[in-house]
Amino acid sequence: MEIYHLIILGLIQGLTEFLPVSSSAHLILLPFLSGWEDQGLVYDVAAHSGTLAAVIWYFRGDLQDIIRNWSLRWSSNSTSKELMLWYLAVATIPVGLTGLLLHDFISTSLRNPQVIAIASIFFGLILLLSDKTGIRERSFSELSWRDALLVGFAQVLALIPGTSRSGVTITAGLMLGMDRQTASKFSFLLAIPVILLATAYESYKLSTGIYVIDWMSVLIVVLVSFFSALLSIHFFLKLLERTGMLPYVIYRVVLGIVLLFMFKS
Repeated sequence: MEIYHLIILGLIQGLTEFLPVSSSAHLILLPFLSGWEDQGLVYDVAAHSGTLAAVIWYFRGDLQDIIRNWSLRWSSNSTSKELMLWYLAVATIPVGLTGLLLHDFISTSLRNPQVIAIASIFFGLILLLSDKTGIRERSFSELSWRDALLVGFAQVLALIPGTSRSGVTITAGLMLGMDRQTASKFSFLLAIPVILLATAYESYKLSTGIYVIDWMSVLIVVLVSFFSALLSIHFFLKLLERTGMLPYVIYRVVLGIVLLFMFKS
């Protein structure tokens, strides 16, 4: 694989994984629009590993705090900080189980530009609606079991290419009354177990096959996705209150319309 192909692959994964625009959609569209062959499982694992390392590094302080305050027991007096690890686990279960059960259907029947276009437009407009109508009053310390469950079930929709995992979980958070920073931060922390599970599953499939691995190429993809993901998270959170969700919704709608015209049957 050419080096510029590796760099573009890493950039697409890193820049879109945490923005509400769907990284899986962009990775699926890359072969369609560029004429390149599908990047394959090895580079999927590399790209996801880079973004996983980025989100862990960026929120390392929060993760240390969550682990330090984690309580094996809970009661009505337990704080959100003591329960956060449980919240993340609970919110991951629905998408993990659904992904295992429907993986073959999703990978064969939903990986096409028309599905991506419709999902991009529809869930983009829902994101805008939630951003405009949500009360945006609840902070990170006010999260509850109900929030974790509902955001977790919403995350299942992200299995549809074009939906965006971060987009649909932020949408759910805003609808539940979270402020933008809280909804986004919970979404990004929730990405850790989800990406970890996806990467572990892909790595398992990789271990059961015979692949010739160019480790230098893999390293390039990991590093590019890592640094671009760090920049993406940083600037998204930094500019969030100024921009809201509108720029991402506009991008999604334009992308969806273009795809519908390009791939109309």
